[in-house]
Amino acid sequence: MVARCRGFISTILRTGAKNISRIQEIEKRNSMKNRITTIAFDADDTLWVNEPYFQDAEKQFCRLLENYAPQQAISQELFKTEMRNLSLYGYGIKGFVLCMIETATIVSNKTVSPDVIDKILAIGHELLQKPIELLPGVLDTLEQLKESHQLIVATKGDLLDQERKLKKSGLERYFDHIEIMSDKKVDDYQRLLNHLGCQPENFLMLGNSIQSDILPVLDLGAHGAHIPYTVTWTHEQSQHEVKSNNFIQLQRIDEVLSFLT
Repeated sequence: MVARCRGFISTILRTGAKNISRIQEIEKRNSMKNRITTIAFDADDTLWVNEPYFQDAEKQFCRLLENYAPQQAISQELFKTEMRNLSLYGYGIKGFVLCMIETATIVSNKTVSPDVIDKILAIGHELLQKPIELLPGVLDTLEQLKESHQLIVATKGDLLDQERKLKKSGLERYFDHIEIMSDKKVDDYQRLLNHLGCQPENFLMLGNSIQSDILPVLDLGAHGAHIPYTVTWTHEQSQHEVKSNNFIQLQRIDEVLSFLT
């Protein structure tokens, strides 16, 4: 009898916990529908494919230099070079190419041939000409939100490259403002909100990076929606467990519609 009672009590507790969770989810959805007026979208790996192209380029680069060192060691050296130069070059393809060239001189002890340098430049040129592949749900999401919310792009990267990708994507017409950011720290988002004349409680950021797209906006008191992508650059990876009433975890971008429409 005691065992049966314990089982019955456990069932009641689990059911109660599920009901509380559902109520909290409904309250969060209603709160967001009433508050959010401005929605910002990260671009790379949120609106369109990006990181897989960089990873393919890195593999080509490592194969070019495998006579000097194992490919894994070359990859590690490239990442160290990128981190060392990040404050100088910023994010994007051009900085990536410069870092590949510098890494080539390091691992070859400055003996790398002009032919290899030409091939590295060719990798960069190929990256700049990649097609724009929109991710599932992007068009439908923007179409449903464009009349009811102010939509903006808030993304890091090279200015000319991001402008090129946005134009090729065909998505320009959906956005009221485009912000190519040198970084995505709390102060950077605060400047963006000041420029938009938007209060944090009325702002929602959607992106694939917990570190860049979510944590800084939550620190401001704004809202963040995380949409994980299949691959993430090492620099953007985070094991941080997000606990905030202003945070929502999605699997696809169009899942945000249930919180806003």
